[in-house]
Amino acid sequence: MENTDRCCNMVKITVIKTKPYTDQKPGTSGLRKRVTVFQQNQHYAENFIQSIISTIDPAQRQEGTLVVGGDGRFFMKDAIQLIIQIAAANGIGRLVIGQNGIMSTPAVSCVIRKIKAIGGIILTASHNPGGPNGDFGIKFNISSGGPAPEGITDKIFQISKSLQEYHICPELKVDLSIIGKQTFEVDTFKPFTVEIVDSVESYAEMLRDIFDFAALKALLSGPNHINVRLDAMHGVVGPYVKKIVCEELGSPANSAVNCVPSEDFGGHHPDPNLTYAADLVNTMKGGEYDLGAAFDGDGDRNMVLGKHGFFVNPSDSVAVIGANITSIPYFQKTGVKGLARSMPTSGALDNVAKALKMPLYETPTGWKFFGNLMDAGKLSLCGEESFGTGSDHIREKDGLWAVLAWLSILATRKQSVEDIMKDHWQKFGRNFFTRYDYEEVDSDAANKMIDHLQTTMSDKAFLGQKFSSGDKTYQVEKADNFEYTDPVDGSVSKGQVIPIVFLSFCGSLIVHL
Repeated sequence: MENTDRCCNMVKITVIKTKPYTDQKPGTSGLRKRVTVFQQNQHYAENFIQSIISTIDPAQRQEGTLVVGGDGRFFMKDAIQLIIQIAAANGIGRLVIGQNGIMSTPAVSCVIRKIKAIGGIILTASHNPGGPNGDFGIKFNISSGGPAPEGITDKIFQISKSLQEYHICPELKVDLSIIGKQTFEVDTFKPFTVEIVDSVESYAEMLRDIFDFAALKALLSGPNHINVRLDAMHGVVGPYVKKIVCEELGSPANSAVNCVPSEDFGGHHPDPNLTYAADLVNTMKGGEYDLGAAFDGDGDRNMVLGKHGFFVNPSDSVAVIGANITSIPYFQKTGVKGLARSMPTSGALDNVAKALKMPLYETPTGWKFFGNLMDAGKLSLCGEESFGTGSDHIREKDGLWAVLAWLSILATRKQSVEDIMKDHWQKFGRNFFTRYDYEEVDSDAANKMIDHLQTTMSDKAFLGQKFSSGDKTYQVEKADNFEYTDPVDGSVSKGQVIPIVFLSFCGSLIVHL
């Protein structure tokens, strides 16, 4: 692997006239569209990149660093070259980019925090399909390492709706495959540096400080080792699993599969659930492996399975980690400040918080809400029902961290995944949870359905109404829009989910839409 430091010739800034787009509103995970939207609409990607950089105070740019990386999906490398050219033309002093553009979302958050960057740009559409006919996304993270809050994403959107021009250095090209620094002299600005870094090392170094690697190595490669099966689903986690779990912790090379990032994720949907990780589920059913895990495209989500395909749902996963949190050395050092879950996630974590007398926060969906609590020193561990688990070590959910947390629990308790889960239910009670995904639905029809539900709920006669299914009858006890007032900054979020609470013979059943 070559390391080079190179200085290049002067590059000129060009101002390109453009027309604004009205649909570049970033969601909780950035701007996601079909690849064809970025490719077929003139200046579409350039406009959005310029809008992001325009939110950065010009006084911060020259001395500032942006971290750039992505999940390897189709159009990523083209987008990174545009980011390099536009960042240079807008006075950004330095970019740090993962080798070949590869850097998981948790790793980007880690590097932002480690080098005190002013932010980062992540090229991913997370667990959405890739390839020429798939999805692409551009996401901005702030200096904390977390997703940009609504105040900044709103600013990006406002700029994008009125943008008339963008600045670019079209002649500037960077070889993303060569580790080292490349310096360019940019018109009117000081030197512009692009540093290509090992995609894994900083993240691996962080994990060594969090977990007991000696205990994990004994678990995975010692005399009484367990067997694991880790499926990277052709996403960005592959190199991380290979380097950390196989090379460093000693798990056999064949315990990690689908570890080469692919532009179309091998033609598959990189979503770690029972449907899209069916190959892993079937392999686990054979009984050869003690723990199985799958990861999504950009590495922030995970699914955990036990022997014979025993499924750990995400709501239970974060609860088990919470109940066994002292198995992780990091929390022995930092203590546990609080626990949190998104509103649609089951109450399994609530049971743990109550039993262990820890603060518990219920937030809207979106990791930025957790990040606010972490920055205020109120939160240590959190999770979402959408297969996302993480802690305050970074400001993103972290798939590989969650799996190493589970391995740490196995190393401490010396029990199987299934036995740990059953012991947990015995001690804390069991919350049943099911998630239904409706994909590729017509947005107008979906909005009409939600509008109809809102109208139905607003009718006072809805409360107390009874609904039957089979031999069971459920009565509506409560129906309202979930509203969250952030305990840190007082901001109010509403309109995201609609909980309907039913009374049943065995307590309450909560349906989230």
